[in-house]
Amino acid sequence: MRAPSVRFTNLSLLLALLVAFGTGAGAMAAGTASGRWVVIAHGVAAMMVILLVPWKSLVVRRGLRRRRPGRHASLLLAALLVITLLAGLAYTTGVARSVGGVLGMWIHVAAALTLLPFAIWHVVARRVRPRRADLSRRTVLRTAAIAAVAGGVYAALGSAVALAELPGTRRRFTGSYETGSFQPEAMPTTIWLDDAVPAVDRRDYRLVVVDAAGRRELSIADLARFGSPMHATLDCTSGWYAEQDWSGAPVSALLRGIGNARSLMVHSITGYRVRLPVDDLDGLLLATAVGGAPLTPGHGYPVRLVAPGRRGFWWVKWVDRIELQTTPWWWQSPFPLT
Repeated sequence: MRAPSVRFTNLSLLLALLVAFGTGAGAMAAGTASGRWVVIAHGVAAMMVILLVPWKSLVVRRGLRRRRPGRHASLLLAALLVITLLAGLAYTTGVARSVGGVLGMWIHVAAALTLLPFAIWHVVARRVRPRRADLSRRTVLRTAAIAAVAGGVYAALGSAVALAELPGTRRRFTGSYETGSFQPEAMPTTIWLDDAVPAVDRRDYRLVVVDAAGRRELSIADLARFGSPMHATLDCTSGWYAEQDWSGAPVSALLRGIGNARSLMVHSITGYRVRLPVDDLDGLLLATAVGGAPLTPGHGYPVRLVAPGRRGFWWVKWVDRIELQTTPWWWQSPFPLT
């Protein structure tokens, strides 16, 4: 097959990277089977990038002969792209789930985030003016053909992993591997970004509940008295998941009225917080125990939120306040910043 033009290669690669970044962020948030398509789209976009790499390498070799300013930054961008792809493939197939004790998922994500500013710089520094031909029928068909081939490669890779019985066949649709199901002591104590496990005195602890009827405080004993069971899967964005039997107080049972609230703010002792829609209230649990035993400090003692169908960063640990608010639930960063 004759190599496409430099312009087509660059624009197609840019499109594939944009889709890969967008669906990558979506895949981090997907927690229910309805979000499976986002994960699949992310994989197909990655395959499209891989298919374009040989053609892009020809462009790179030509560019290196001219010794333009910023060539070292361009080479670093290429290296980061290779690391991102290799880490993603290694983790997806299960060939290498960690490197030096660091989970491959985090290597994949970290390399991609580091790559992003270099990619933006590259687009600005090598600016290409739009042309009408960029949206011509021929260009659209050629791009669609590459995307279709990428989809076939993605499907073939999945089949190869299954035939080889690699660990990747046991992943959840989110890409996470089972770790510590029904064995809370074996479940990782992953913490989002910079939080640290706080020391909590059981005698002093109080959960603040703010609802339509006002403010009140509840002790650990008050919450543990409910003992309502819930089977739920905790799926962490670090690339692991665990099924557990949780027990505690249903959030809906703690609220004396909703009024005109549009969201529930769940706050941690560490300052971490998320906002959930009021439509989720009936499915939320403030767990005080898991697997029939009290939570350990690393797993959120004395109280953590259980939010079925949502990824791990929604499952706030060390909850000390829940508050109904009129602010829409989506009025927050897509991913917590701390």
